[in-house]
Amino acid sequence: MKKDPIEMSWPVANLGDAMEALARRAGLLTNPVDMSNPPASFSGYSGEPLSRWIEAAGGRIGIEAEPIVCPYAEVEKLVRSAAPALIRLPGKEDNRFLAMLGCRRGSILVLAPDLRVRKVRADSVESLLTGEIEAPLLNQVNGLLDEMGVARRKQARARAAIFREQIGHIWVKDCWLLRLSPGARPREQARQSRLPGRLATILLAHMLQYALVILSWWVLGGAIFEGRLERGKLVAWGLLLLTAVPLRVLAVWSQGVFAINAASMLKKRLLCGALRLEPDEIKHEGAGGILGRVIESSALETLAMSGGFLGLVAVIELTVSAAILAAGAGGLLHMSLLVGWVALTGAVAWRYFGRRRQWTETRLGMTNDLIERMVGHRTRIAQERRVQWHEGEDQVLDRYLSQSYSMDRVAVVQSALARGWLVAGVAGLIPAFIWAGSSPAQIAISLGGIALASRAFIKLVASLSSLLGVAIAWQKVAPLFQAAGRRKKIAPPSTAILSRESPPDKGELLLEASDIVYRYGVGGEPVLRGCNLKIRAGDRLLLEGDSGGGKSTLASMISGLREPERGLILLGGLDHNTIGDEGWRRRVASSPQFHENHVLTGTFAFNLLMGKRWPPKEEDFREAEEVCRELGLGGLLDRMPSRLLQMVGETGWQLSHGERSRLFMARSLLQDADLVVLDESFAALDPETMGQCLGYVLGRARSLLVIAHV
Repeated sequence: MKKDPIEMSWPVANLGDAMEALARRAGLLTNPVDMSNPPASFSGYSGEPLSRWIEAAGGRIGIEAEPIVCPYAEVEKLVRSAAPALIRLPGKEDNRFLAMLGCRRGSILVLAPDLRVRKVRADSVESLLTGEIEAPLLNQVNGLLDEMGVARRKQARARAAIFREQIGHIWVKDCWLLRLSPGARPREQARQSRLPGRLATILLAHMLQYALVILSWWVLGGAIFEGRLERGKLVAWGLLLLTAVPLRVLAVWSQGVFAINAASMLKKRLLCGALRLEPDEIKHEGAGGILGRVIESSALETLAMSGGFLGLVAVIELTVSAAILAAGAGGLLHMSLLVGWVALTGAVAWRYFGRRRQWTETRLGMTNDLIERMVGHRTRIAQERRVQWHEGEDQVLDRYLSQSYSMDRVAVVQSALARGWLVAGVAGLIPAFIWAGSSPAQIAISLGGIALASRAFIKLVASLSSLLGVAIAWQKVAPLFQAAGRRKKIAPPSTAILSRESPPDKGELLLEASDIVYRYGVGGEPVLRGCNLKIRAGDRLLLEGDSGGGKSTLASMISGLREPERGLILLGGLDHNTIGDEGWRRRVASSPQFHENHVLTGTFAFNLLMGKRWPPKEEDFREAEEVCRELGLGGLLDRMPSRLLQMVGETGWQLSHGERSRLFMARSLLQDADLVVLDESFAALDPETMGQCLGYVLGRARSLLVIAHV
C-alpha cells in the first residue's frame, strides 16, 4: 500500500538521524558513527544555513551531501533518479524531509522514521515539490482549459505542457544527493561501485567458458579416437560450444561495466586529490609538469583497463594450459617447461620495465620543456638571440631516439619469446615420441595445451607492456591518488550554520595569531619565529618589510592556505579545525602576490565572482560592475564587446598587469568577507590609480590587511 509522503517524512529535529539511517541503508556507511541532530532553534532555518548544516553533517560522517538544483521541467527526472537523497518538502514551516532510497515501477522507495522502507507515489512527491511554483498560474490555466473546451481526461496532460512552457525555467531546490566521498578508502569505493562482484563474475564466466570448451573438445576427441563419431556426440559437442557463447557475452559485458565504474572511481579520486594538494606541493611544477601528470593519469586509466583484462585472461589460459599439459604426453616435465618459459618472459619484462621507465622520463621531460618554452615564448624572443633558441634540442632528441631503440629491442625479444613457445612446446614432446609410451590421445591433449599456452603467451606479453606502463604512470599519479585520502577540515554542523550575514562588531577581536613558527622543508631555517598578531574588526593594517621576510607566508596562514608548524591562529575565537576550510574561506578573502594569482580562461564575470558563488544572480552582476568601475576598470568594461561576459585569459582578451591586479582586488572584495588580505596588490598601479583603488578598498572592506615591500 502506498503511503502519503508527508506521513513518511522526517522532522528537522531528527534530520541527523535521517541522514545517518539513509546513508547506512544505502551502503554508504559500514562503521558506527556519532551523529548529532540540529539544535532546537533550527526549525526556522532554510536556504544557505540549512544547506551548510547538511553538508557539514555529511562531511562529519565521511559522505558527501551535494545540493542539487534542477529546472521545473526536470523535476520528474530528479525524483525518479536522485537516490539516495534528502528532499525538503516545501511549504512546511517545521522543515520536514523525505529520505529517498530509489524508484521502482513508478513508486518512490523512502525510509520512514520507523526505519522501514515504504512506497509512495512518484507523482505525489512531484506535486509537493512543484505545488508552490504552479499555484500562481493554476486557476488561470484551469480557466483557460475550460474555456477552450478541453476534455477532462486530457486536461492533466495539457496543464503539464503549459506549465513546462511557462515556468519550466524556474529552479527547484532543497534536494541533497548523498554519495561516498571520492577521498574514501579505495576498498569502500570499490564495494560501493560493486567492483568485487563484477570481477568475480568475470573470473567465473571465463573459467566456465574454458571448462565448456575443453569439455566439448574432450567429447569430440574421445569419439574420434574411439572410432565412434556418432550423431549424438556431435550434437553434444555443438551444444557445449553454444553454451559457452552466453558465458562469453556475460564476460565481455561485465568487463565493460567494470571498466566504466573503475575508470569513473579513478577519475573522481584523482580530481579530488588534485584539489587537496597543498600549494607548496605544486608550486615548483610548471605547466609542463602538470600536463605530464594529466597525460600519465589518462594513460593509467587506458592501460590499466586494457592490460588488466588481457592479463587476467592470459593467467587463466596459462593455468588451464598447465593442467592440460600435466595430463598430456609430456606430463610434469612439459608443465615445468611452461613454468620456466613464464619465468623467462618475466625476466625479459623486468628488463623492458627499466628501459621504458627511462624512455618515459625523457618523453615527459621533453613535454615539460616544450610547454615551458611555449609559455615563455615572448620572453625568449625578447631576451635570447636566435642562434640560442634551439640549443640542447638535438642532444635531447638523440637521447630520446637512443632510448627508444633500446626499449624496442627488448620489446622484440619479448614478442619472440611469446611466439617461440610454440617451438619450445613442440620440442618438449620429443621425449614422448622417443620413448613411445604415450597414446595418440595424450599427444593430442599436449598439442592442445601447447596451442592454448601459445595464445596465452601472446596475450601475456601484450598485457605486460600495458601493465608496466601503468606501473610507470603510477609514479606520477600516486601523489594525487594519495592526497585524496587526506581529511578535509570540516566544521561541526553547529558551527557551519553560523551566519555570514552577521559580521563582528567594530572593535571586536577578529583574528589572533600567537607564537607562530613556520619553515619550508625539514631542517630549514624558520621563515617565521614567534610571530604574534591581533586584528580587530574594522582595523586597517599595513604590514611592510624586506623581501623574503615572511610577510606572504604569514598572509597564506591567515588565509588558511598553510598551517603553522607551531603556534595557534584563531578566527573569531575558533581554530581552523573548528571552523573548517569552507567556513575559513567565507570569513577571510585573500589576493596573493601576482605570480601566485591567476586569470582563468573564462568570462570576466567568472573570474570576478568565482569566490562568491556560481552561477551568479542578477544582483551579483550589478555589484561586480559597480566594484570594477570604482576600481578604475570602467574603461576596460566599455572597451570589451561583451563587457562582463567577455572571455579573458591566455586565449581571450588580454589584460595588462595593472588590470589583472585590480581584477584580483575586486575578486577579493566581492567575497564580502570579514577580513580582506591584499598582498602586493598596489605595486603595479600608478600613483593616481593606486590612490583611487586604495580609497575604495578602505571604504569597502570590513577589515583590511595590506602587505607591501619597504
